[in-house]
Amino acid sequence: MGQYCDVSHSLKSRVFPLSLGAGKKFGGLNLSNNFARERVDEAAYQRAVDHLRGAEVRLPKISELAQPATIPTAHTEALAGIDPDRPDAGNLYRVHWFNGADRQSRVDVPEHVVLPTELTGVEAKIIVALGNRFPMIRAHKVLAAYGCLVPRLLTGQFDPARHRAVWPSTGNYCRGGIAISRILGCRGVAVLPEGMSRERFEWLDRWVSDDNDIVRTPGTESNVKEIYDACHRLAEDPDNIILNQFSEFGNYVVHRAVTGPALETLFRHVKGDTPLRARAFVAASGSAGTLAAGDYLKQVLHTDTAVVEALECPTLLYNGYGEHNIQGIGDKHLPLIHNVLGNDFVIGVSDRSSDTLNELFNTPVGRRFLADRHQLDQQQLISLADLGLSSIANVIAAIKLAKHLGLGSNDAVMTVATDGAEMYGTELAKASGRRAPAVYDEVDAAQSFGEHILGIKTDHILELDTRSHERVFNLGYYTWVEQQGVSVEAFDARRDPAFWDDLMQMVDVWDGMIDTFNNH
Repeated sequence: MGQYCDVSHSLKSRVFPLSLGAGKKFGGLNLSNNFARERVDEAAYQRAVDHLRGAEVRLPKISELAQPATIPTAHTEALAGIDPDRPDAGNLYRVHWFNGADRQSRVDVPEHVVLPTELTGVEAKIIVALGNRFPMIRAHKVLAAYGCLVPRLLTGQFDPARHRAVWPSTGNYCRGGIAISRILGCRGVAVLPEGMSRERFEWLDRWVSDDNDIVRTPGTESNVKEIYDACHRLAEDPDNIILNQFSEFGNYVVHRAVTGPALETLFRHVKGDTPLRARAFVAASGSAGTLAAGDYLKQVLHTDTAVVEALECPTLLYNGYGEHNIQGIGDKHLPLIHNVLGNDFVIGVSDRSSDTLNELFNTPVGRRFLADRHQLDQQQLISLADLGLSSIANVIAAIKLAKHLGLGSNDAVMTVATDGAEMYGTELAKASGRRAPAVYDEVDAAQSFGEHILGIKTDHILELDTRSHERVFNLGYYTWVEQQGVSVEAFDARRDPAFWDDLMQMVDVWDGMIDTFNNH
């Protein structure tokens, strides 16, 4: 890796020196902006300070989101009268995993469900952290949006009085970005495939100030390049700041700093004084931000990390391509912020399974079947509504991994539910319409359970050895070097584990800058 081997030295400079001239852009992608440690535009910074002061916005530190008990009492008390679904600045202090089921109160342990063996068919405990407790969008992607935009504010790279924040996404991240934009009093632009769920677009319609701020790109979940192409066009206007979750390292940093410790707290709570062992963390690929929590858990709990992708578009598994409906996970590329060399497994899950189980979990007939035949109690049945399509895919992958590793009752596999079923009501209707006759009955429920839960096999699981790590890592070259203009040296710097560990220095840097910003 030559001159790029000393990553810690690189992070100590003002911006990360990746053979990029300061401020040089490649289709809206500016890697040096990810690592600014001081203000690069004093005038823009001061305008941002004045703008947020006028809007009575105080920014929470990343460490406060990781440990909400450290949030000043005055801010905690002020939350009592704030609706979690309103664009109120106070909701920034709810952008963490410790919100209660009402999404207003704060709890000591992240809201979660431990799926019973009667449902999963495996003895291992499948622990699911619930992302629909987050404010405004009922999904944890609002945390990623905060982690991507705030560093730009702190360094004078984003002027809320002038710039438009552009949020490329397959659904939840752009909603999180629009929510953060509204709170900060700036204009946000959502870029997402036109084939995503109607509920996503209905939410966006309510939150954007102009219909032109919703950019619909061709295709569905798999069409990420089309999103990038739209961002290239938008980046031609210097007032558009592209906050690409797939390449903004703030996404990685905030999840490793906030989601990772939250999952550790959750596991230690479930474990109690039992001999339970944390064996793995499972998460869909998506932007790879959430997977950063796996790097944290690997250090503190010695877990393996498993990446989930759609079997209909098996990019990491088989260099494959295709279309699928596991909304929110993205594919046909490898995100720049994906530390693939830190992953241990890749698991393919079919969207047929996630669509079918969404119907089983969220229809009266399906729930009655689970209660009568598999003894799920009322609370367990209610909790199934906390699982959206990608969440169900994560659960299926966790069960597959538990079977593959032969895990028992003293083993735990952790995963996350990015969002809940409320985002997929129209997808449920589509599933019903695909069957003939379009009536879901107990036989359908039994078939769904038998095939897509009890029938889960250990096929389409790749254990990543040295050669497969190298193959998967190299996939990213075609997106980031050939298409997006990242230098080969910058791309290869990510091979070194120290690169990812040293990124976490930015938490203290940004927290210090947040203090200065708030008190300016």
